[in-house]
Amino acid sequence: MGFDPDAVETIAFDSYGTLVDVSAVADPLSAHVDGYDPELVAALWRERSLAYAMVGNAIGEYDAFYEMNRRALRFVLETIGADVEEDEREEILSTYHDLPVFDDVRDGLERLSEHGYDCYVVSNGNEEMLESMVENADLGDLLAGTISADEIEQFKPQSALYRHAADEIGMPIERIAFVAAGWWDVPGAIDAGMQGVWIDRQDALWGPYELEPDLTIERVGELADELEGS
Repeated sequence: MGFDPDAVETIAFDSYGTLVDVSAVADPLSAHVDGYDPELVAALWRERSLAYAMVGNAIGEYDAFYEMNRRALRFVLETIGADVEEDEREEILSTYHDLPVFDDVRDGLERLSEHGYDCYVVSNGNEEMLESMVENADLGDLLAGTISADEIEQFKPQSALYRHAADEIGMPIERIAFVAAGWWDVPGAIDAGMQGVWIDRQDALWGPYELEPDLTIERVGELADELEGS
């Protein structure tokens, strides 16, 4: 089933990798990973954090995503043999509070807002992370609210968080378009009943699923194009 713009009344966005660029953590990592590509180390850090979240879902354990990030960073640095003191690791970790916003985000959100769509963030990030993200990315005037995994202590791509978001927004779930860069996140939203929009930030491969995104875009403005033409 393709994207149905006429059914969309609200837009929900993932945060990390979708609105703000998590690859920026490579810069503070670079001083500590001699002999290794800091971008690759950053990617491994991100993948390990997500793996911890998904295992937590599977075994019914929950800890805030910032703590998952902390543990994943230590694992990756120790794996490559980088001797980084705890205070230095905390400084690297704090980069997550000040990640740069992608250059298409503000204009895209403004267009969606001008056409009457409320925009929300639905994220695995804990509440403190989301507060700092919105403040430092200067997006507070364009977002109707943020919804965190902390609220139900389950991470995406479990269906529960998407359904909780729909309840919090007060909108039938099928009326929400969910936008994410994560190849694992969009299928979760579709499975829960949202329309899934994959924003392909890195010219990546879609996951090994028969399920396809309802819409694939490269910039937020392309979603605005689809909705403005409906």
